[in-house]
Amino acid sequence: MPAASSEAAVVRLNAQERHEALASLGGWDLVANGQAIRKTFTFGCFSRAWGFMSRVALESERMNHHPEWSNVWNRVDILLTTHDVGGLSGNDVRLARFIDRCALDAGG
Repeated sequence: MPAASSEAAVVRLNAQERHEALASLGGWDLVANGQAIRKTFTFGCFSRAWGFMSRVALESERMNHHPEWSNVWNRVDILLTTHDVGGLSGNDVRLARFIDRCALDAGG
């Protein structure tokens, strides 16, 4: 018999929850008909942007929740959505908060 998971099921946020989540996040925009959030970060140089991305990548792997992102020199564009539920979930909000802390630490 498989061990019971201690993780709660991931569910898509409803309209009210999306509104409250967006209000609690600084600078993130609701996109894709309210099913994703996006933010662009700008750093002083490529190495700061890369270091920021490395920290986010490690946390994303730990969470098993990975962003859609791109990097051009000192700029990192990030889109968060939960494909498994077809929209925005609490995992996206938690990762966005972590990303914002990392960006602040990296000078973005």
